[in-house]
Amino acid sequence: MHGPSAPRWEFNLSSTPSPSTSTAPSSPGYALWHLVRYMLGLGTWGFGGPVALVGYMYRDLVEQRHWISESDYKEGLALAQLMPGPLAAQLAIYLGYVHYRILGATLVGLAFVLPSFCMVVALGAAYAAFGGIGWMQSVFYGVGASVIGIIALSAYKLTTKNIGRDRLLWVIFLVSATVTVLTQSEVVWLFLGAGVLVWFWRAPPAWVRHGGVRGMAAPLWAFFTLETLDWHRLAQVGTYFAYAGSFVFGSGLAIVPFLYSGVVKEYGWLTDRQFVDAVAVAMITPGPVVITTGFIGYLVSGFWGAVVAALATFLPCYLFTVIPAPYFKKYGKRPAIIAFVDGVTAAAIGAITGAVAVIGQRSITDGVTALLAVATAAVLWKFKKLPEPVVVLAAALAGLLLYPLAHPA
Repeated sequence: MHGPSAPRWEFNLSSTPSPSTSTAPSSPGYALWHLVRYMLGLGTWGFGGPVALVGYMYRDLVEQRHWISESDYKEGLALAQLMPGPLAAQLAIYLGYVHYRILGATLVGLAFVLPSFCMVVALGAAYAAFGGIGWMQSVFYGVGASVIGIIALSAYKLTTKNIGRDRLLWVIFLVSATVTVLTQSEVVWLFLGAGVLVWFWRAPPAWVRHGGVRGMAAPLWAFFTLETLDWHRLAQVGTYFAYAGSFVFGSGLAIVPFLYSGVVKEYGWLTDRQFVDAVAVAMITPGPVVITTGFIGYLVSGFWGAVVAALATFLPCYLFTVIPAPYFKKYGKRPAIIAFVDGVTAAAIGAITGAVAVIGQRSITDGVTALLAVATAAVLWKFKKLPEPVVVLAAALAGLLLYPLAHPA
């Protein structure tokens, strides 16, 4: 899973063609299978949801391996924030596109999602067979708190790396973080407005300059059988999750309230308890949070329900990434685009920082979980080469031991 040399979160945009030249990628410093293998690993051990996952990609691919350049990463993050769908999956798809175009985007996207999909299908089968998973609450007690520490550290690194001393970006960052905390959601219009604001401030179009305006804001075999399928229900599942994947902006967490209104309230496919368990499964398994749609699909229509729900959710985000990607690549070096991306990036990092507080409200419930979160951040700060999966595993074991003590029956 560790390719050649190892810097952090960066796509080699420095080795990609200039905006005005051919769209064929120049020779990268890694093979496609290296990136696919990395994404398979990240999808297998990448706990923490979208905020942590985009942080892992930055650290591993930009800072450590130097496979991706800073500018490519920022372009990918901006595109992922602007397009509907799960943030981390879209960023992974874009990073695959950077040097290996459609083939890279496709293989990387599949590699990133497949491990967590297999896990939630297995958990869905166990859940359906045994009527619930009692240990899930104990594990999430520890893992959820530990993940807050991981996310907080990632948000700190992103902030110091990308915001710097730019006062305008700091204002955008603080506004975005505040709005995220208050609304408990990510507002796409805020990202767009931030991009336009920085664009007009740093590289205003001619009509703005001439107008004197500056700074405008704007049973295993049975899983696969097709004989007993409810095709009408399966079509409903596909249609609904395709809709969810096409119109929900922001991180994977943004889709949770949207799914609740449809899956529980509108269709009545799951009970409140089942839906909460589905979200818990997504949080205690690695990979994108949106993979909870696979678990929900399994509970609704078995294995093929999981397949249809996952495909319907991720196909729109794949298309919304690879279709505009060539234009981001071609025009991404222009001053106006750089300014726009900087503004969107500042708003995105603000939203990520705000999400730490939002998620923390749900995961930090007592002194034990607060201590786990702080200890996670401190350990990872002190031992920078310590793999996060080791920390998450330790937190899961701590949760199994401490939850019964903190919450006696």
